[in-house]
Amino acid sequence: MTAEPSNSSSPIASPEPEPPVVTAFDSTTQFVAWVRGAAPYIHAFRGKTFVVGFGGEVAGGELAQSLAYDCNLLAALGIRLVLVHGARPQIDAEMARRGLEPRFHNGLRVTDPATLECVKAAMAVTRFEVEALLSQGLPNTPMAGSYMRVTGGNFITARPVGVVDGVDYQFTGAVRKIIAEEINADLDQQNVVLITPLGVSPAGEIFNLCMEDVAEAVAVALKAEKLIYLCDAPGLLDADGRLIESVTADEAQRQLDACEGLTEDLHLYLPCAIRAVRKGVARCHLIDRDKDGGLLLEFFTHSGVGTVVARDALFRLREANIDDVAALVSLISPMEADGTLVRRGRELLEQEIERFTVVEYDGMLVGCAALYPFGEENVAELACLAVVPEYRRAGLGDQLLRRIERRARMQRLERLFVLTTRTAHWFRERGFSEAGPDALPQRKRDLYNLQRRSKVFIKSL
Repeated sequence: MTAEPSNSSSPIASPEPEPPVVTAFDSTTQFVAWVRGAAPYIHAFRGKTFVVGFGGEVAGGELAQSLAYDCNLLAALGIRLVLVHGARPQIDAEMARRGLEPRFHNGLRVTDPATLECVKAAMAVTRFEVEALLSQGLPNTPMAGSYMRVTGGNFITARPVGVVDGVDYQFTGAVRKIIAEEINADLDQQNVVLITPLGVSPAGEIFNLCMEDVAEAVAVALKAEKLIYLCDAPGLLDADGRLIESVTADEAQRQLDACEGLTEDLHLYLPCAIRAVRKGVARCHLIDRDKDGGLLLEFFTHSGVGTVVARDALFRLREANIDDVAALVSLISPMEADGTLVRRGRELLEQEIERFTVVEYDGMLVGCAALYPFGEENVAELACLAVVPEYRRAGLGDQLLRRIERRARMQRLERLFVLTTRTAHWFRERGFSEAGPDALPQRKRDLYNLQRRSKVFIKSL
């Protein structure tokens, strides 16, 4: 998405041509670009705590090995990793083997003494299997030469759920307390903490807990940077079945209350995600458990692959300051290189930084626009409207346009103009009308580049 002082370009991506044949050079270039693009996230996440919750379907599924590889990489990058596993299908299988019938009420398992024995057996086996996956170090695998120290302990104090609607849940429990100091002590030793959703009471009783509730409680107690659930959906979907990339806690609550497009896992995990971010967890991510490499794609690429739940909106518009110059250079330089934008040197950006509005996403600049007023004629130019490709469908161009229009009105300017070579339709759809170069302010007319033949669009404010 771009606009510029002497011409501007595409807020809307043009139709893509047929995919080219990928050569070894292309793939190498893409790899280098990806690694460089991941570097800011690697720096940002080092030393931060991630809590990953996943069900027994993941622990016993085809991608369990790949998940272990990815967790190994996250730990190697300095991320403090807590894993909380479930075992619902394993418990059901153990009960079937013993001829027992599962009982549920309001979606919660009723754990009688016989069921508790099945729970303990299934949880123990699942935990050992996950530990074995995380402890590999075979040559010619992503874990070659590594050694992950996996620890656990009695970190959870539990209480009984009790009797609800006349149903006695018996040994089904709820989290009473997370002993965060002990978990942090293990994380400080660069261990990966693996938590099994069983809790004990002060009286020594064992209770069956829900994985998603344990993961939420652990993330809140540790003040984790991220809580991640691997679920049976790509994330939250809108009414048209498209992925919702980010959502506030209030928006997620409305979707939960309406029961719109929620799978079985989302019904369980979304309330936990909403509560967690409201209690101080920075972000909660809902990622498809069947997406190979989903953790890496979510955390080390601009667009990610799942839904991010946050207390407040992830995108933040603000006025630029001198500390943003380096990020602005990085943002607009690819568009300058391909001729989309007229080149601006770093010194010029430093001189004109107060004219810019920027969009921040998780601390990174992903969009910008500038306002150049011509006060003697009560008109201003919208310039350098740019959004990184990954977020061009997020409506950031419209938000930047509205912000620039508001700034122009505050300066009592009457019209806004833009010069563009590729995005005439985008500006027409937003109330701009085409005009000739003669409609430009005199100072701008004198600088008009006849070779670029930029189209002029004007909008009354």
